[in-house]
Amino acid sequence: MPVQQLKEFLDKAGTEYVCLSHPPAFTAQELARHVQIAGDQVIKTVIIELDGKMAMLVMPATWRVRWDRLTKILDTDFVQLADEQEFKDSFPDCEVGAMPPFGNLFGMTVYCSEALTTQPDLAFSAGTHTESVHMTTKDFMQLVQPMVISQGFTKPGAQKPAWLIKGRAAHKPDLVQSDRVGSELARF
Repeated sequence: MPVQQLKEFLDKAGTEYVCLSHPPAFTAQELARHVQIAGDQVIKTVIIELDGKMAMLVMPATWRVRWDRLTKILDTDFVQLADEQEFKDSFPDCEVGAMPPFGNLFGMTVYCSEALTTQPDLAFSAGTHTESVHMTTKDFMQLVQPMVISQGFTKPGAQKPAWLIKGRAAHKPDLVQSDRVGSELARF
């Protein structure tokens, strides 16, 4: 059963959803494998610190954060991956790393990758590593009302910018260093 707060919210809204039990999944990609659906339909929930305030990013499990682009699209000077110790108390009754993508239930702004909105259905952790909720994207968007953004994310395998291609990186060392910092933060 999903965490009580999420279950009550979905039931009160009259939302149709399915809850599945599965082996422990500690990443969104593992969840996709366990429930046998495409990674683009599984929500990866990432907690960020945005100008000193916690916020939630939701994106397909197969995508990563592009910190440089996210900073630009959110028009801020400071965005970073939040420390689990700092936000774990914000999600009572949830296992760390299994927070459902309903930041609105936890007093957080939710930023959603536009790529998620193209999926018919979504799955996400239900507050534990062994349970997930499956529902329509339409219902998710209506209940969460996230800010949809089209930049700040990248799908692995996407073509890199020309200046990052081998042999050209030396021409812009300050940008390469900045990108390395972003890629270090993107490992989660």
